[in-house]
Amino acid sequence: MSLYLEHFGLREPPFRITPDTDFFFTGANRGPTLEALVYAITQDEGIVKVTGEVGSGKTMLCRMLLERLPDNVETLYLANPSLSRQEILGAIADELGIPTDGKATHSLTRALQDALIERYAAGKRVVMLIDEAHAMPAESLEEIRLLSNLESKATKLLQIALFAQPELDERLAANDMRQLRERITQHFSLAPLKPDDVASYIEFRLRAAGYHGPNPFTAAAVKLIAEISEGLSRRINILADKALLAAYSHGSHQVDSSEIRVAAQDARFSPLQRKSGFNAKPLLWGLAGTGIAALLFTLAFNLGSRSVPPQAIDAPSTIANAQPAPPAKTLQPRPPGSSRTEAPNNIRFGPLTRQHFDQYDEWLENAPRQHYFIQLLATDATHTGEIEGFLARAALLLDPSQLRAYRSSLSGSDRVGVIYGDFPNREAAAAAMQALPESIKAAQPFPRQVVRLR
Repeated sequence: MSLYLEHFGLREPPFRITPDTDFFFTGANRGPTLEALVYAITQDEGIVKVTGEVGSGKTMLCRMLLERLPDNVETLYLANPSLSRQEILGAIADELGIPTDGKATHSLTRALQDALIERYAAGKRVVMLIDEAHAMPAESLEEIRLLSNLESKATKLLQIALFAQPELDERLAANDMRQLRERITQHFSLAPLKPDDVASYIEFRLRAAGYHGPNPFTAAAVKLIAEISEGLSRRINILADKALLAAYSHGSHQVDSSEIRVAAQDARFSPLQRKSGFNAKPLLWGLAGTGIAALLFTLAFNLGSRSVPPQAIDAPSTIANAQPAPPAKTLQPRPPGSSRTEAPNNIRFGPLTRQHFDQYDEWLENAPRQHYFIQLLATDATHTGEIEGFLARAALLLDPSQLRAYRSSLSGSDRVGVIYGDFPNREAAAAAMQALPESIKAAQPFPRQVVRLR
């Protein structure tokens, strides 16, 4: 393997199938979904459900959630859902440090409630993340419903997030599951990656593994990976890894269609099972949460927002400059030491990033709280190269004077956002957003109000 890495100039294998949060891909709505999950859990949204096909990235998202939740959130991770009702209670008690001592179910439930109340009184939240929830026995799902009833006068004592294959939706559509179904307040779905997302995903993984050269995968190879994998990230990883090995064995530094076909033959994937019939029940109860989930994607930026790979911007085009806001009432300046560009660590930002930090500070002093702007990017503050590259590309497409960068730690982690324009209302911001170049609109920018930055 060391020769394989050296051949392509890699620091580590880029396409391992074990979840490694350093390789979390924030494109294709993965980043916004993560932030919306953080928001839903920290805002007491009851039971949250995330579904996706095998290999779509559910476990990776679950691991990211474990890292991203604030320090006051205590997490319980249940990796083996095939537990009985009593075993689930025992597993939770063990995580919370509660001795079971052969307690009966009702006594154990009371002990759990007392422990949760103590944590709530201490300002802590407790979240239980259940992976592969579709494999849970019926009695265990019923226990989840009962656990969701544990609450104080004002809030739930235990937040629950279910990560499952689509089969869970079919089970929840059954009449005897309606009580649990109605307690699920948010529904998220991880769709397979689209062909353009597959290209971004492959390049992101390579760069995260330390690759610095031109993309070794040809356009034809990427297209074939997208077709064979059906957009599932685990399959993409397997194909890409086997193809790199095939190229290495041939002494080549380029991966083309021939290597992908060899990889596919070795992988022997089965086609995804398509649903033969239409069951309207999951759709009917799922639609109720769709609007709220969409709203969460907007609200979630208050805890750290969406991130897009810099290669999402690929070609110059034209756009009418955002209209500067008319002079408005000046807000009170922030107190000394509250600047959003101050660094709590030794991160060294590039010159463009520092320049747009300054533009942000100058603009924010006089920006009316009711005005709007367009959110283009948000990413971890340590991704200095991504931020600098994004700003360089965006400046070719947009008015550089209307581009601004800022830092935020509202999510509990140090992040940098890039925003654009200043508009008197949401309608003006939405109209300007429609005029953005297609390469930027593909990253799903969205309007936000200035007050959200305060």
